[in-house]
Amino acid sequence: MSDLSVPLPNWLNEDQLPANVEPAVHDWLFDQGSLTRRLTALAEGAFSVEPLLEGWQVLRNDECTALGVPSHSQGWVREVYLRGHGQPWVFARSVAARSALEASGFDLAQLGRRSLGELLFSDSAFRRDVIEVCLYPAPFLPLEVRRVLLWGRRSCFRRDRLGVLVAEVFLPRLWRAAGVEAV
Repeated sequence: MSDLSVPLPNWLNEDQLPANVEPAVHDWLFDQGSLTRRLTALAEGAFSVEPLLEGWQVLRNDECTALGVPSHSQGWVREVYLRGHGQPWVFARSVAARSALEASGFDLAQLGRRSLGELLFSDSAFRRDVIEVCLYPAPFLPLEVRRVLLWGRRSCFRRDRLGVLVAEVFLPRLWRAAGVEAV
């Protein structure tokens, strides 16, 4: 979505997080492991990826900054639901700058229903940058799950000059399934 009237996310590092965030929420937000593996375990194997959107788009300015590319750069955008027991638990948006992606030979268009996170965690050439979190702007979410005050996180996975920025927004059904009081 490129609506310029919507404020961009205010990404915070762990030290900037408000002190009143529930410890269980903090644990999910800053977990350094594979979210796919954690969701698969919580869902007792009933985990799936539902692609929503894939293609070339102009990236948001906060994404360009995180990737170290000029504002209004074009990139590959992939939006998916990570589902547990058929329910959307996480909305994920992954982006990579076109110039770096095309030079890398890494083909995000071929993922289909496979988890990008699982691929990134299985390739030891990728290194994960710091995790940042925010209350994700509701207008950037699909209508089906659009709510205010949903926690999201992002981190950039880097391999050589390629950066893949992965943002994950934790939806209310995940918190219920995990038995966590999120707000």
